[in-house]
Amino acid sequence: MTRRHGYAVLSALVALVVAVSAAIYLTVAADHGGARGALADDRPHHDSSAAPASTGTWVGAWSTAPVGAEPGTETEGLAGHSVRNIVHTSTGGTSARITLSNLYGQAPLTITHASIALSAGDGTAAADPGSMRRLTFAGATSVVIPAGEQVVSDAARLAVPYDSDVLVTTYSPTPSGPVTYHPHARQTSYVADGDRTEDATGTPYTEQTPHWRYLTDLDVLSNEADGTVVVFGDSITDGITSTIGANHRWPDILAGRLRSALQGGRPVPRYSVVNEGISGNQVLADGLGRPAENESGLGRFGRDALSHPNVKVVVIDLGVNDILRNPRLADPNSIITGLRTLVRDAHARGLKVVGATLMPFQGHRDYTPARETVRRQVNAQIRAGGVYDAVVDFDKALRDPYAPRRLRADYDSGDHLHPSDLGFAKMAKIFDLTALKGAGQTEL
Repeated sequence: MTRRHGYAVLSALVALVVAVSAAIYLTVAADHGGARGALADDRPHHDSSAAPASTGTWVGAWSTAPVGAEPGTETEGLAGHSVRNIVHTSTGGTSARITLSNLYGQAPLTITHASIALSAGDGTAAADPGSMRRLTFAGATSVVIPAGEQVVSDAARLAVPYDSDVLVTTYSPTPSGPVTYHPHARQTSYVADGDRTEDATGTPYTEQTPHWRYLTDLDVLSNEADGTVVVFGDSITDGITSTIGANHRWPDILAGRLRSALQGGRPVPRYSVVNEGISGNQVLADGLGRPAENESGLGRFGRDALSHPNVKVVVIDLGVNDILRNPRLADPNSIITGLRTLVRDAHARGLKVVGATLMPFQGHRDYTPARETVRRQVNAQIRAGGVYDAVVDFDKALRDPYAPRRLRADYDSGDHLHPSDLGFAKMAKIFDLTALKGAGQTEL
């Protein structure tokens, strides 16, 4: 090859690279900064392409467990209504996606319109109008979720801040049978007549609800977190006695502690925290129905704990309902065997498991000395090791030092089982953040 010919080839290659680069630049610029167009129905259409806006790690920003079929929705579901769920984030990100569940539906659930937006911050159903994004599912704006199934949306480009309220709204035009819901949200959400999915004013949302409906996960593409911590438990984890709308559940406070520690330069993992607590949940026993409502910890662990994006650690606080709700005296060894099964399943994924001792409940209506003995036997085995990779001793931290079968008065919500806001804060405060480091053991 002559030198002149070589220069010609090189020049051609350079020109080709420049042309391709320019085309890519123009495409990206149009994709990120193109004008918002009006759809045929005159609603604003904001960019919700599945392509992420930046690199990062998918983690759970918020989650809840599907519990059962909502009473009163057995026939019509919520046909003709917009459901606006309000959820709170434990980390931020540059893109977001959601999971919708029809686990307890008896017919296909048709969602013809869904949106995500940031809250206007006034404690109502109002959204920040500039943040409104229409969600898609495999590129389509509508999706049909078969009975017993769930669906994950495409990623929508949206800067989601840490410690913020996010509005996720769905509209279903047709009857779908029972609504899959989480009954004890400790958060007010909203319902409107008709398709008001992208209404930012919140004015049509005249009905309030204490439930989360259909929505079970909000994931974000995050540069703030490298993994997800799943807190798996019962009503104490669910925060059933925490102040409504205040995000005082102990996993909420744990997420704040973890972030503060990172900002303070402490060598702790960069993890988000999601809450998979269900009121009344047991390790061993299901609720009634098919599929079982309030499914046992053993039954739901794979779905509710292990399926989160980049889950690194599972925290388990479960077992007290196996003692209190068993019509016969519970066998402590059976409870421990069930907990060990959960741990083995987590270890099979390389995950670390931190477990909690069971807090006292003397004074509760279901308390008996025999049940107290079972609680102590379970706690003794947990403290002795051989159950969890690490232990957080909620019993020791929250019991009355002068009456150790009871919660300390200021940590007691009043029912002698569930903590007060101060008690939930204490649970998060005594949690050793360094226990979140490392992978799970291969065998216990």
